[in-house]
Amino acid sequence: MKKKILFAINTLGHAGAEMAMLELIKQFDVNQYEISLYVLMEQGELVHQIPPGVKLLNKRYNDASVLSKAGYKNMLKTLSRAALKNANIFRLIPYIIKSTFSMIKTEHFKGEKLLWRLVSEGAQPPQENYDLAIAYLEGGAAYFVADHVKAKQKAAFIHIDYQKAGYTRELDHECYLKYQKIFTVSDEVKTHFLKVYPDCKSKTHVFHNFINQDSIRQRSKEAGGFIDSFDGIRLLTVGRLTQQKAYDVAISAMKVLKSRGIHARWYVLGEGPLRPMLEKMIMKEKLVNDFNLLGAVSNPYPYFNQADIYIHATRFEGKSVAIQEAQTLGCAIIASNRSGNIEQIEDGVDGILCELNAESIADSVIRFMDQSELMKTCSEAAQKKKINYFEDLNQLFEMIEN
Repeated sequence: MKKKILFAINTLGHAGAEMAMLELIKQFDVNQYEISLYVLMEQGELVHQIPPGVKLLNKRYNDASVLSKAGYKNMLKTLSRAALKNANIFRLIPYIIKSTFSMIKTEHFKGEKLLWRLVSEGAQPPQENYDLAIAYLEGGAAYFVADHVKAKQKAAFIHIDYQKAGYTRELDHECYLKYQKIFTVSDEVKTHFLKVYPDCKSKTHVFHNFINQDSIRQRSKEAGGFIDSFDGIRLLTVGRLTQQKAYDVAISAMKVLKSRGIHARWYVLGEGPLRPMLEKMIMKEKLVNDFNLLGAVSNPYPYFNQADIYIHATRFEGKSVAIQEAQTLGCAIIASNRSGNIEQIEDGVDGILCELNAESIADSVIRFMDQSELMKTCSEAAQKKKINYFEDLNQLFEMIEN
């Protein structure tokens, strides 16, 4: 008989963790394993990229992006259903109050994290028993698998700096104590997670993201990319328009570059809730033609190929899939020396690490422009970087067989 495996994730939008999960699923032989997928928010455009043979358990599903207006409306409907189911919103009031104070105490208050317990409690649990159930994201998926899924073994994946993302043990109801294995996408993510859950040390291991490098290289050669006729230095960033990605600092860095007479343009691929605020800032700084929010695109890889420098100046990361994609395509990379990034970039070897401020980012861009040999050697070294660790799969296979 086939072994039964369940993957659970919060949404299936076009983002790094979601794409990494689909690549991980592809590593399982559907002739040997029965793979099911449950999406808590019941939406996301990557539903069309679910590998053949994988069973989507959601009875209703909307393929609108969670970042689109249609997706936002659908998300509100899902939250409303979850709130009304069994009067969840009233039952959870003590939890919400307690968790709010625990986040404030850590100085990393993230109000949206409070909703994941609501979504988890309002989700429809599968009736089957699984050999292995995998919560592929923090928050809702982790709570759902821990509390509502029946499985012989349970594994959870951690993709972010757990403390800076706003999670606490009170918020989690200590759900990770219910898992047999916890996989972090990098050593640094593991270190941060264990500061919150030191009692999970013996069962916490590193499991790197998977990306399809052959597909990325092939798709980078397809039609697409920049459509303007700009002949200067093209700077590229890929990521959702959120506070974590520090686009406010990037806009200030572009202003510094312009003030220094640098002939450059900055392009951002991604969508998110901060767009209105960022557009106002771009207007205020008179950078309408210099800092371009291009929105989300189905194929970002021609942009990577055509850009001169890829910049990932974020406030914190787990392990950035966008950096891995840039490395795969041999980009010259600048990244902020913040958690996550410093494990992926070796300063002066396969990229440049800079401080997260406008002057340092601008200095790093100019350094690459002035030192063409450094730019070339960093690009070549980035392209040779080991990305996929197929040996990590053994950790999951061992859980299934045991």
